[in-house]
Amino acid sequence: MKTTPTTHPKAREWQRVLAVVVVAWLIFETLTGLSIYLLPFSVSNQVMVLMHTVVGLVFMGPFAWYQLRHWRLYRRMPMTHFKLTGYFAMVATLVLVVSGVVLTVQAVFQTRISYAWDLVHVLATFALIAAALPHIVIIVARDFKARSVKAIEPILTAQKKFGANISFLVVGLFAVTALAIYAYEPVPLHNELPDDYNYLYGEDRPFAPSLAQTSTGDAFDARSMGGSQTCGKVGCHNEILKEWEVSAHRWSAMDPAFRAVQRTMGEQNGPESTRYCGGCHDPISLFSGTKNLFQDDLTNPIGFDEGVSCITCHAIKTTDVQGNANYTLTQPDRYLFELREGKAAQFISDFLIRAYPKQHVESLQHKLFKSPEFCAACHKQFIDEEINNVGWVQLQNQYDNWRKSRWNHPGDPEKTIECRECHMPLTASLDPASGDDLDYNRAPDDGKHRSHRFLGANQFVPTLLKLHGGEEQVALTEQWMRGDFDIPEIAHKWKTGPAVPIELITPDRVAPGEDVAVEVVVTNNKLGHDFPTGPLDIIQAWVEVIVTDEQGREVFTTGRRDEQHFIQPGSFIFKAEPVDQYGNLIDRHNLWEMVGVRYRRALFPGFSDKAQFVFPCPATMTTDLEELPPRETVSFNAPGGQTTTLHVKARLLYRKIDQFLLNELFGADSGMSSPVTVVSSAEKEIVVADPISDFGF
Repeated sequence: MKTTPTTHPKAREWQRVLAVVVVAWLIFETLTGLSIYLLPFSVSNQVMVLMHTVVGLVFMGPFAWYQLRHWRLYRRMPMTHFKLTGYFAMVATLVLVVSGVVLTVQAVFQTRISYAWDLVHVLATFALIAAALPHIVIIVARDFKARSVKAIEPILTAQKKFGANISFLVVGLFAVTALAIYAYEPVPLHNELPDDYNYLYGEDRPFAPSLAQTSTGDAFDARSMGGSQTCGKVGCHNEILKEWEVSAHRWSAMDPAFRAVQRTMGEQNGPESTRYCGGCHDPISLFSGTKNLFQDDLTNPIGFDEGVSCITCHAIKTTDVQGNANYTLTQPDRYLFELREGKAAQFISDFLIRAYPKQHVESLQHKLFKSPEFCAACHKQFIDEEINNVGWVQLQNQYDNWRKSRWNHPGDPEKTIECRECHMPLTASLDPASGDDLDYNRAPDDGKHRSHRFLGANQFVPTLLKLHGGEEQVALTEQWMRGDFDIPEIAHKWKTGPAVPIELITPDRVAPGEDVAVEVVVTNNKLGHDFPTGPLDIIQAWVEVIVTDEQGREVFTTGRRDEQHFIQPGSFIFKAEPVDQYGNLIDRHNLWEMVGVRYRRALFPGFSDKAQFVFPCPATMTTDLEELPPRETVSFNAPGGQTTTLHVKARLLYRKIDQFLLNELFGADSGMSSPVTVVSSAEKEIVVADPISDFGF
């Protein structure tokens, strides 16, 4: 009887639809998997991730049935190299299926995939190739070699049809993939500056006088730089998002004082001049071309709500310690549907980010973040001739303060304390970004992330804006300013005690009518930069001293605030007094007119300063110090041997914005005042005794 392809047992196996489907499925999954692993991030590769997942899930059932049937059919045959490679291929495929299911579940229901399971999935792919190719190719080659044998013809015919059917199915699957790629329409981004954009400093410097620039030299659509809220959706970076939402980075553009000063600058110097501020305070508006005309108050709606957004910080690729926002921002390629609204679009984009995280990690995370030089791009500022029409003037400069301080030991991380260690302390975390092996003292699985509260010294704006969580941010800020905030990571190399302690130096005993000398020594104990730091034309830190008698009556005061929140004249204040080219005081934060400083007082890290006060010890305690007679006519009215006590209380106080500027910006009737924080305090007692008593008569 003549054997035909439909009756020959081996031929029938080659022609089974189930075999064609399973092998085509394996080829498609293998090729798309290799593409995902080896080729760069693209729309095509993202579609392949989706197809790889969907096709893999759909064909798991047919594969399981085929594998079971195939094993039962050949399990009793003698062990040969064909059978051995078949077993290897079966095991590799089972590992691929299991790891693929695990990764899919993690990408759908968790915040990240396991890199261990991902590695298993990749290695199993190569193991399958190494086992399946010999298993099939050697069998086909053996049969082809015996083609002269009449009985082998039906098998060869079946093998040809098998190959053709597989090719047809694989091509069909890739055709569907190609159609999906073609059908996808990304959200169009308008990466162009407005037609009426004013290139005041030349077309090669579109964002000047800021030194910030984009990698393309052109605008970036605001949508591509915003969307920080999406970083916390579906539980991904929600811990970090909550920290950032009340941070100074988040409200850098919506700060009412900043907006008022920016408007004044634009009105006096033209809106283009406000680009000087935009690189650090409002990068989304700067790079989208909003700081050109008085539209939306010089701020893009997205930039207003996000300030320094997640993207604008994490997409910075280069910085320069020159300052004034000297950095280059890139525009990361977005995932499919990432910029679209709707639950389906969000589900797909979230799934892709977690299932295919390489682009997300590489584009938004890099070692540059871990250097003080990254922070220096904005935390160092100067004015030059382009701004003041006179010449270069250094302004705030936290970076060089730190670089020259006792906290910087180049090449020795065990002794050095850097910006992030202080202002972004480690916190226990379930965030998918927790863990880090790039820091000298951390590990990929340490279960911590760096806080994105960016605690510093602004206890004013969070409550002024009524931000959700603002009160907690202020409480932590004040704890931070006092030096009470625990940072275990640097405890062994940081100084103990208050951040800026004060010490009272007084005599132990004075006589009535004698001059009393009180000294308050202020030491910059913990800060990595000057105290205070920032724009010292508006920031105030000062010493308050109140001396009372035993009945609580005031004998001497300095540093008190009146009912209008102004500090008592003659007080010891850390501040700066910049001036314009005519010698006029810069007191409205109009730094665009600044050419120099006539007075500046601040404390370099580790240094101390001393406030000295002298007042006469009253002979007779009265209700009001002003009722005392002039010093030259003080009369003693203390019976021999009578003693009393002077209580001396000193406090170092801080506020972010002085009252004069607040009144200028918002009006004296606004009732607005900057909260005052007690940074440190000290108390002492002075015995007041008649000198006669010292001699016993």
